[in-house]
Formats: sequence, structure tokens, C-alpha cells
Amino acid sequence: MAESKSINLTKRAAYELRQKIIHGGLPGGTRLFEVAISEELQISRTPVREAMSRLAEEGLLERARGGGFQVRSFTFRDVVDAIELRGVLEGTAVRLASEQGAEQGKLREINNILIELDACFASGGAPIDFDSYSEKNAIFHTRLAELCESPVILRELDRVRSLPFASPSAFVLGQADVAGSHQSLVMAQAQHHAMVKAIEAREGSRAESIAREHARIARANLEEAFEIDTKGRDTVPGMALIVR
Repeated sequence: MAESKSINLTKRAAYELRQKIIHGGLPGGTRLFEVAISEELQISRTPVREAMSRLAEEGLLERARGGGFQVRSFTFRDVVDAIELRGVLEGTAVRLASEQGAEQGKLREINNILIELDACFASGGAPIDFDSYSEKNAIFHTRLAELCESPVILRELDRVRSLPFASPSAFVLGQADVAGSHQSLVMAQAQHHAMVKAIEAREGSRAESIAREHARIARANLEEAFEIDTKGRDTVPGMALIVR
């Protein structure tokens, strides 16, 4: 019972810290102190220490000189590489799923999610439901990757997706005021459908190629976010961590 409570406190502390970092509450370079965080979160120091170690493994924190941790800053190249790595891992996941053959029940669930994503594109020129799309897009990518049934690949995907700008929906909400947002999401949704069809047809190489290309949309959105004004960049979670 005591061990279970400790694990839950660690998860809570990791979640709270992750949210603060992603949304700019703890800028890059900020030194974290166990006592202060423990008091703020009202959690004992041991779970906080374990949570910081976990976030260091995810790549959001790094060891500070003299001990302890500090929030990492990322260069533009770091972000591009993280997005590229996600594309590689997701590509490998869908290739394996195609070659192994995916369960029909799981494919039906994914196709139902695709229908829900399609519904986010309202007809008659109405704006895209970005909030709903972002939520369902994250679920879609999770369920799609799970088809590979590889604990190793899924673990590494979780690690890279924990970086705010490398998650599948990282740049969705920040696109609401970007000129090419509609076209970008329409293209992404077409790739979603194509990936699922390739898996159903057991076309591993095609599924992998589409997944790799799909991640490039996030890179294009990143580049566009850097070209718009500062307010626009701040709407994208994690952008405050990226240094020029």
C-alpha cells in the first residue's frame, strides 16, 4: 500500500512538473530545488526527486552543476531531430504492424477514430475544431503505434513524444491563426487514412514511408511557427524551451 502511494505521488509530481515546463512556467535553464517544489506541490521530497529523475530520462531536465536538475533548453536542430526520430519510430511501428498482421478489432477502433477526425473538418467553410482534432489525433497515433505490439518501440516512442514539440499534436493548437493550417491538416488526415489502408493491405514499406513523410508536416509547422510573431509562437506548447 505504501509503495503504491509513493508511485502515485511520483506520477503526480512528474505530471505537474511536466505541465509547468511545457507551458512555459519553468523556462529553460531554471534550476529546480527539491524543497521548494515539495512545498509547492505538497508532496514529500522522495517522490519529487524520483519525478525529476524521470523527467531527466524523458529529456525535459538535465543534471545541473553541483547536483540536482535544471530545465533543458533546446535548439531548433534539437527539435527537428526529435520530430525526425518520432517519424522513424512510428514508421517502424506501422511497418511491423503491417508485416505481422493487425487484429481486426483494433483496426475497426482506429477506423472509428478516423471518422471522428474527419468530423472535425466541418463543411460549409466553418473553422476546424482544433481542440477536438488535437485530442483525437493523439489517440489515433497512440492506437496506431500499439498495433506493432513491441514494448521496446512503444517505450522509446513514449520517451520521444514526451518532448512537447515532438508529440503528434504538438503544433495543432498553434495553427489556429496560421494561414496554411487547414491545408496542412487536410494533408495530414489524408496520410492517416493512407497509413491505415497500407496496414490493412499488409504493405509494410508503404506504411513506413507514409509515416515518415507524415512527421515532416510537423517540421513544416515548426518552421512556420518560427516565422510568425512571438505571440503566435507562444501558443505552441513547449516553444518557450526553444532557443534561437
